[in-house]
Parts: sequence; C-alpha cells; structure tokens
Amino acid sequence: MSVTIWHNPRCSKSRQTLQLLQDRGIQPVILEYLKTPPDAAAVRRTLDLLNLSPRELMRSGEQEYKDQNLSDPSLSDDQLIAAMVATPKLIQRPVVFAGNRAAIGRPPESVLDIL
Repeated sequence: MSVTIWHNPRCSKSRQTLQLLQDRGIQPVILEYLKTPPDAAAVRRTLDLLNLSPRELMRSGEQEYKDQNLSDPSLSDDQLIAAMVATPKLIQRPVVFAGNRAAIGRPPESVLDIL
C-alpha cells in the first residue's frame, strides 16, 4: 500500500508523524505541501476522505486566517478551499494518506488507524 504524507518539516507534529511511520518500516511519499501546494481537487478529495468540512481542515489560529477573514460564516466551501490552495499554511498538518483512507497526525498515533 502506498502511503503519502503532506509534510511540513518545521512542524513538530509533522516530524513526529513521519518518524512514527519510518519507525514502522514505512517510507512514505513526502509531499512538502508548502512548497508544492495541493490543488482544489486534492483538497476536496482530502476533505472527503477525512469526512471534514473545509473549515475543520483549516488552522484557524494562523494570522492568515484572520487576515483573510476566513471565520466569516457566509464564505462558501469553494471559497474556503480556494483559500487553502492559495495559502497552504492554513491546512492542518500533517495529513497521511494510505490507500483510500486519510488521517490528520494530531496526535501522530492517530494515523496508525488507517495503516
């Protein structure tokens, strides 16, 4: 089974999740999503796999969230997804994909459920 991680090497949870996978002999495809942001289709697929709304996948504590007024309840899912594509820092991290399943590595051990 192929395993992929949306990884931010500066994030301790992302590093811990990657290490957890590697300690189990899994060498995931590492996508540094801040350097290579996912497109809208990839974000939609991720939301479907995680069974989350766009806002639930967003890091609401980021300054960019406030600057872009993303807490506005009138914003559509498409607008929120577009914000994540344009500003990938807003996406919760890390996200691990295994087959047709996905999990957010917060805590890192939560990804074990999909392996």
